[in-house]
Amino acid sequence: MDALNAMLTDMLGPAGPLIAVAGLAFLLILASIPLMLSSKPDPMDKLKQSGREKLDAETKAILRDKRKNAKLNKYAQYLEPKSAEELGQMRLKLLQAGYRTRDAVRLYYLAQMVLGLGLLAVGTVYYFTFVDSADSTMQQKLMYILGPGAVGYMAPKYWITKRVEERKVQIESGFPDALDMMLVCVEAGQSLDQSIVRVAKELRASYPALADEFQIISHEMKAGKDKSQVLGDMGDRCGVQDVSSFVTVLNQAASFGTSIADALRVYADEMRDKRVMRAEEAANKLPTKMTLTTMMLTVPPLLIILVGPSVVSISQLGNLAAN
Repeated sequence: MDALNAMLTDMLGPAGPLIAVAGLAFLLILASIPLMLSSKPDPMDKLKQSGREKLDAETKAILRDKRKNAKLNKYAQYLEPKSAEELGQMRLKLLQAGYRTRDAVRLYYLAQMVLGLGLLAVGTVYYFTFVDSADSTMQQKLMYILGPGAVGYMAPKYWITKRVEERKVQIESGFPDALDMMLVCVEAGQSLDQSIVRVAKELRASYPALADEFQIISHEMKAGKDKSQVLGDMGDRCGVQDVSSFVTVLNQAASFGTSIADALRVYADEMRDKRVMRAEEAANKLPTKMTLTTMMLTVPPLLIILVGPSVVSISQLGNLAAN
């Protein structure tokens, strides 16, 4: 082992053993991919597939869409969290980001794995092709080799977090208008289900994320799902406190038999006041945010204008005294 370490150190530098271990791990991963792809199909899947052929044309089309993701089922143990709690949290986060497909969790972890390993390989090739030299330090090696892999692994998480924040802001901005529109529909004689369908249609152009949530509610109600459970699922998917409070108000109105129009009127007034308060808060934060920018852009020119002539006069007097 000492001789092997010495040989690797002479060939690849001080990080030779580390590079050799990383290369061996990468080769093992590449060698395992053909074995995974050549695995035999499950006999139960064959039975299910033969049974599906007896369904009508519409159902067959839906099942064909699901069979496209059958390849991911082979690697589910690698593309899903081991604990049910972590899986539920990841699925909820993807729902809040707007990704509602059946394989969203698997595709998320697949993107992390592919981007991480791909950029790790790109960074390794780039380092040994253009950067590697006798003067390279361990910090440079880690930065060029492991840095791209870490960026690729964290990129999907950053994207999902950004999408969640954008959707929350969009839902908070459009929710007061949605409540006003729903109140008008209810007072005009429409039921709550019909008003939700109308609000989803009208909000599509301005707030598509909120319109999608209302459309999901309408479809689930038409499918016969319990209304309180449907509204509770909407509050979880949105992840916004205003929506959760709205769900609580509607459930309480249904439980106590009070008028939904009265509950909507009171809550819509509160949401309008809350939107005005958010706008005032953002306006009050603006002077504080502009202070640093104002100082950077105003103080240097002002100092030049005020102190510049004095500096020139002092320099001229110094030159006369020296002469």
